[in-house]
Amino acid sequence: MSDRKSTTGTPRWVKVSGVVVIILVLLAVAIMVISGGEHGPGRHIPSSSNVEQGVKQQWS
Repeated sequence: MSDRKSTTGTPRWVKVSGVVVIILVLLAVAIMVISGGEHGPGRHIPSSSNVEQGVKQQWS
């Protein structure tokens, strides 16, 4: 019998990295769900109806 450990298994750092990545992805998904799903570049651009009303109010 051999006392050597098997070297064919997945290294510990790969397993730990995988768990950390999974936790970060789940955290990001949870934040998006909690915030109402309002994410992406469109949320920073006002809708055209709001812009038109703002312009009319400024110049009226």
